[in-house]
Amino acid sequence: MTTIRTELQQRAQSAIIQYALFRWESAVIIAVTLILTVLLRRPFFWWPPFGWPLLGLIGLALIVYSSLIDAETNARVMLNLFQEQFNTAQLKDKTLRQQVENALEYQRRIEMQIRRQRPGLIRDRLETTANQITDWLSNVYQLGLRLDAYRNDDLLDRERNALPKEIERLTAQRKTEPNPAVQRQLDDVIAGKGKHWQTLRELDARMQQAALQMQQSLTALATIYSQVQLIDASGVDSGRAERLQADIREQVARLNDLVSSINEVYDYQSKGIE
Repeated sequence: MTTIRTELQQRAQSAIIQYALFRWESAVIIAVTLILTVLLRRPFFWWPPFGWPLLGLIGLALIVYSSLIDAETNARVMLNLFQEQFNTAQLKDKTLRQQVENALEYQRRIEMQIRRQRPGLIRDRLETTANQITDWLSNVYQLGLRLDAYRNDDLLDRERNALPKEIERLTAQRKTEPNPAVQRQLDDVIAGKGKHWQTLRELDARMQQAALQMQQSLTALATIYSQVQLIDASGVDSGRAERLQADIREQVARLNDLVSSINEVYDYQSKGIE
């Protein structure tokens, strides 16, 4: 099954190779290779014509290899790709933007921890954990988008202020209306306004829950990061990795349910109650 993180890892390898080729060390190797090839083509009688280019190619290969296995480089490239995937610039609310950026930083540090592990059972367990965390991060970002749209929705503010007054005015009019046909029509309008008001109140409650969940998710991510640092061979034997993955699955499911419940009543892209 292809995950967001798997796709980003594939892109990261290409990005790291490109980064390695444009490092200053690569530029020095290429420059020295060209100079020696032109000025000192055969320093010894047994030196082959392709000697310097071959050494230069080996040097570039070593730089690419060292970049591919460097934990910090991999984590930094992955962070850049995550920032492209989860673009915090779309969030107008400074608090939400900072929260998502903090979540991305935890992801970067966890990626670095994984890259430092030798291939084996622990590394495989952490790779699975990182895939789950990416799903978690995706849900955090989706929640952030909806909260951001909600907090910047002027229409909701106007409706929140106007609806109670409209319902009160229509209810007072209904009490004094003598015409049965008009009474029925007023009843329908009041019922519709009341349903809309109830939906708005429900949305407000869910968004309050979403804001608290964002804070809780960041705290949980910090805890997960600490737990990832503690995972070692004894941790795998004792089931620490399994418990960690179970905790993450619970967080992912909780956020997914919350995002879905918000989608039922609020279209954040058009900023409207459904």
